[in-house]
Amino acid sequence: MSVTFKAITTENGKGLFHLFPALCKGCGLCIEKCPVDTIGWAKQLGAFGTPVVEPGHGKPCIACKKCQLVCPDAAIWIERRDGKGRDTSLTAAPEKHVQHK
Repeated sequence: MSVTFKAITTENGKGLFHLFPALCKGCGLCIEKCPVDTIGWAKQLGAFGTPVVEPGHGKPCIACKKCQLVCPDAAIWIERRDGKGRDTSLTAAPEKHVQHK
């Protein structure tokens, strides 16, 4: 059985911020580690009944991917963009597929 999680995508600064609200439990680690304070709490509630996060609260995103790396639930994916709007990431996948056995 396969489950697909849809992302909410926001263009911000040097990248695209993909949030998977069904995976975000609202721990706030990404907010704490963001070096430019761009991530903050959203008004939307996630699957766990807690607020999810969103970009656009501080300076523009620098696409450092620290939020992606510290997220314990893999709920954030950052897609780096160059100055012309092209993807500079190795892969691009605005949805996640999880296999259950």
